[in-house]
Amino acid sequence: MIVSSKKLFEACYGKYGIAAINVWCMEQVHALFRAAQKADAPFIVQTTPVARNYAHPEMLLSMISAAAKIHPDTVFAVHLDHGTKEHAMDCIESGGYTSVMIDASHEPFHSNVALTKEVVEQAHAKNIAVEAELGVLSGVEDDLVVDQKSSKYTRPSEVEAFVNQTGCDSLAVAVGTSHGAYKFSGSQGLQFDILKEIQQRLPGFPLVLHGGSAVNFEEIQRINAAGGQLGIDAKGVSTDELLKAIQYGVCKINIATDARLIWTRVHREFFKLSPAQFEPIIPGKSFMDALETFNLQKFELLGAVGKASEIKKLSR
Repeated sequence: MIVSSKKLFEACYGKYGIAAINVWCMEQVHALFRAAQKADAPFIVQTTPVARNYAHPEMLLSMISAAAKIHPDTVFAVHLDHGTKEHAMDCIESGGYTSVMIDASHEPFHSNVALTKEVVEQAHAKNIAVEAELGVLSGVEDDLVVDQKSSKYTRPSEVEAFVNQTGCDSLAVAVGTSHGAYKFSGSQGLQFDILKEIQQRLPGFPLVLHGGSAVNFEEIQRINAAGGQLGIDAKGVSTDELLKAIQYGVCKINIATDARLIWTRVHREFFKLSPAQFEPIIPGKSFMDALETFNLQKFELLGAVGKASEIKKLSR
């Protein structure tokens, strides 16, 4: 059952987190829907502009629609992640999405407000929710590259005015995470003092944590043992940090890097250990199984297991 992200956030606020999983291929879609049905967990399936260019929007939405038919007990929203105004407007006009993100966080505050407000007006006219971003995350994801010097935390003093002026439905905040496989360094972690103040200023308002992958060190070790050259100083968001963030109003946790690491590990190990093989279906099945296991663990970690049925009851 496809639902609005607003309905998901109303159900989960302060109690559990909604995993927002980026997809770009059939194997990911299968693994996500299989895991969600087994766990009876609500989720958000996300596509980025780069994924839409890679697979074509019609292909991605068709795969998601097919997966929903194959796994009819699932409860989910379909979301555009990190869209420009043009990307967001295209998704609003073409349909298939229940929410879109307009990322104008690199713009000055007034420009961010103006662009976000314009998207909100168009989206709300079609009952589509809007996620906005205030503050800039560093790192690399798809074609998004932000230098560490350009990154900045969300200013709590700005959040009330931003939400009131734009009418956005959820807010992505910069509180210490970054995009890609290189997240925290040293003892840095989530800035809970900032998150706490944001919640105090926006009580009950759903917040979004981008860069929410764990970056499993074992995955990196296995990738490098199979010929990879990933840095070993990568550090993601810990379980304790995620659970604490949920208490401070974080409803949506974006996950992309972990899936990429699993894909890389599965395929590097397969072709290293089976150099005579050239059959893509074999590692493809292994990737689906490994990603399904990961998704099941993430649903359990976020406290979302069994919550899809509850949302269905509320929707009747």
